[in-house]
Amino acid sequence: MLPSATEILFALGLDNDIVGVSHECDFPPQARERRVLIHSRIPHGLSALEVDTLVREFMARGESLYSVDGEILRELAPDLVVTQDLCHVCSASPEDLAAVIRDFAKPPKVLCLNPQNLSDVWRDVMLVAQATDRVAAAETGLHVIHARLRAVQLQVEKFFTRPRVAFLEWLEPFYVGGHWVPEMVALAGGEDVFGKIGTASFRVELKDIVAAAPEIIVVSPCGYDAAQARREYRVMTHPPEWETIPAVKNGLVYAFEANSYASRPGPRLAIGVEALAKILHPEIVVSEEASRGFQPMGHATEVYESGVADSDRSRPAHIL
Repeated sequence: MLPSATEILFALGLDNDIVGVSHECDFPPQARERRVLIHSRIPHGLSALEVDTLVREFMARGESLYSVDGEILRELAPDLVVTQDLCHVCSASPEDLAAVIRDFAKPPKVLCLNPQNLSDVWRDVMLVAQATDRVAAAETGLHVIHARLRAVQLQVEKFFTRPRVAFLEWLEPFYVGGHWVPEMVALAGGEDVFGKIGTASFRVELKDIVAAAPEIIVVSPCGYDAAQARREYRVMTHPPEWETIPAVKNGLVYAFEANSYASRPGPRLAIGVEALAKILHPEIVVSEEASRGFQPMGHATEVYESGVADSDRSRPAHIL
């Protein structure tokens, strides 16, 4: 019932056992071949500000942003459903599921994930493995993850400076990354000027970002890929004070692949750490996949010279 769980299940070699997914489950590509039983109530084509406004309205009314197709779920008759209780904005919640399966003659076992930091993410991989008899596969995969993180650590330890980083996971309004994101920044050799490990993301104002004076800004809106993030940033109206931020003045603003490497608590967060490390310390060597995980924005004023129109803006279909 969430993209990170789908990634974990495929990584554990359960390809033939996965019968249903959410509307956002798109990795690995074969996930798209499974039946979709979770749908978003957020319409397509909204701006970031419109999405935020609509989400707030749903939450104020106590309504879920997602619907679970009970008929498909009953037809699929799964033995196990993996869901989450971390963020009701990100994907369907246990309550959404409970309302559907309460009258099932044989309800499926439900595994609820709630990661707060990277250790919790790796723990969840093992919890899924234990529930599906794939412990050996999980141990192998986690060994690879820890080796990847250790290789990054050995490289960034050589640098005496730790750039000050603002990690923005939404642009209109501004939200900063939380939970495992500040930990990823730290492992990558940076200092997150806002987020705290294990604490949820929260809203900040323009004046807060200006006052924090980050040396690097990572733009990684939840539900976006790097290209979408870059387009969204470059059509924003940037007030004069934005240009006073060191990261902006020095052209050190980057669009980051949120969908793959930041907002989904799964195995690929390790690649996200690599990608962040490459942004913060360009001299280090990382995997080819990590090097493709971000794009430089260029100076904000370049948008007016490039002829990018508001109609060219790419909108996220959903929120994660």
